Amino acid sequence: MSFLVLLRHGESQWNHENRFTGWVDVDLSAKGENEAQSAGKLIKKSGLIFQEVHTSILKRAIRTSWLVLEQIDQTYLEIKHSWRLNERHYGALQGLNKDETSEKYGPEQVFIWRRSYDIAPPPMPEPLYQNQLSEQRLKKLLVQDIPRTESLLMCQQRVLPYWEQTLAPALKQNQNLLVVAHGNSLRALIKLLDQIPDLKIAELNIPTGQPLVYEFDPKTIGPKLGPMKYSYLN
Repeated sequence: MSFLVLLRHGESQWNHENRFTGWVDVDLSAKGENEAQSAGKLIKKSGLIFQEVHTSILKRAIRTSWLVLEQIDQTYLEIKHSWRLNERHYGALQGLNKDETSEKYGPEQVFIWRRSYDIAPPPMPEPLYQNQLSEQRLKKLLVQDIPRTESLLMCQQRVLPYWEQTLAPALKQNQNLLVVAHGNSLRALIKLLDQIPDLKIAELNIPTGQPLVYEFDPKTIGPKLGPMKYSYLN
C-alpha cells in the first residue's frame, strides 16, 4: 500500500483576522504554529514514514511542513515546492475582511465566491496585479500562469497536472507522500480523488492542521480512481 497525507497549513495570521488570503504570502499565527506541531505529533504517532514532501510556494504551507518534519524526525527530506499547490486566488477580495465583505455584497454572493465550483471573485485590479507579477517568488512562472482571480474549477485545472505528473506516479511506486497545501487547492484534489459532484463541493470544509490520510493500492491509481480508504488522524 501507499499513503498520501493531505494537510492544510496551520492557521495563518489572516485566517486569524478573518481576511481573504489567496496568493498573498501571509505567515502562520502562533495558533497555526501549534497546529502544525500537533499535526506532526499525530503523524509521528501513526508511524508513517514519508519518501516525498510537497508544498505550495507560500510560506504558511512551507513553515507548516518544516514544523511537521521536525516533529516526525524527517527533516532530511527534500521539500518540493510548486505554485500548482497554491491557494485559490481570491482576486480583488484578497486582504478584505470576510464579514465586512458580506455586509457590502451580501452573504449569499460572498458564499458563492468562496464555495461555488465555477464562479470566480472579481479580478485583481491592474495595479495590484502588476505588483504581484514583480514578486520574487513568482519570477520563474509564466505570466499566463499567474492569475488575477480563480474559481475552484480554475484552481483544480492547475492542481490536476500535479496529481497526474508528480503525485500519482510516486504513489504508484509505493512512495508515501506528505502534501502540505491550502483549503482550496486541497478541496480541488479531494474533489478529484473522491469524485465529489460539482454541486456538492460547496459542503466540503477542510480544517487547518488536521492530517487527512488516504490509503491506496498502487495498482489502481489513476486520474478517475479514488483511494481505497481515507480518514483524519486523531
